[in-house]
Amino acid sequence: MLAAPSDGISVNANADRIVDRIVSQADALRCEVSIGDAGERRIDCGAAVPGCLELGRLMAEICMGGLGTIQINASSPLEKWPLAVMAHATDPVLACLGSQYAGWTISDEASGFFALGSGPARALSRVEALYDKLSYTDDHDKAVLVIEGDAAPPASVARLVAGECGVPTKDLTILFAPTWSLAGTVQIGARILEVALHKAHELHFPLENIVDGYGIAPLPPPIPDFVKAMGRTNDGIIYGGRIQLFVRGDDEKARELAENLPSSGSAAYGKPFAEIFAEVEGDFYKIDPMLFSPAVVTVSNLDTGTSYHAGKLAPEIVDASFT
Repeated sequence: MLAAPSDGISVNANADRIVDRIVSQADALRCEVSIGDAGERRIDCGAAVPGCLELGRLMAEICMGGLGTIQINASSPLEKWPLAVMAHATDPVLACLGSQYAGWTISDEASGFFALGSGPARALSRVEALYDKLSYTDDHDKAVLVIEGDAAPPASVARLVAGECGVPTKDLTILFAPTWSLAGTVQIGARILEVALHKAHELHFPLENIVDGYGIAPLPPPIPDFVKAMGRTNDGIIYGGRIQLFVRGDDEKARELAENLPSSGSAAYGKPFAEIFAEVEGDFYKIDPMLFSPAVVTVSNLDTGTSYHAGKLAPEIVDASFT
């Protein structure tokens, strides 16, 4: 459990500074900034505009509430794919679970809008039960939300989000990019550490014992097809991603975490994600949630100096998916 209020850290204040940087460089980053009908600020990062890899990197750092470092590296875990997304956080629980995780289900029956919200606005709304376990509250006067999608939410949704966050709509910023865009591909790949933290939580590993974390996954080439793009971004993590967690506690718990964390432990493991998605007829919730984790895991115990390794890369599956 995190200590509240995490030494006065505001993930929304951190993210808002990165948003200001994007707005000031909108032309260079090939994004579009506009004001919605409810007065909210909208930033199109790849739907009606080209966007770019750097924009996706900044989006990912916004998702992590300014508490993570995202880099695009010229060396990936897999030979055929030269670029990789690297994510590092010195407060991985707050950065990944308290901010980055796409855990806010946002829906509006009247407009038919549905999306999973991620980023620091979640910490203001606290509509998810997860925050009871994190014991973290943000009280910033501006909210920043990130949505994976090809259109900005309608005004009714902007009002709903702002209301849940306790801010005026004029102080709400919503960034959006489709899965198949350059920016979208990067910000999804940058979730390599987040999926590890979420699975560690599901495995009931004490979150307060996770001290630091690092992850890297090959960057997929974008493709203008939602299902295939979703397949590629997931495959990069599930079959080509690596993480290292630095933890405290006894070696037995560290060893168990390492053994249970890799994606290869899931019964669904072994097929490209797009194929798995088709088999469940597009019902995302029918997929084994234990599949969503890195391919290779290292857990290093700071209290004993012992490290545990588990998992395996599956370059043949990534090659088939990315080609």
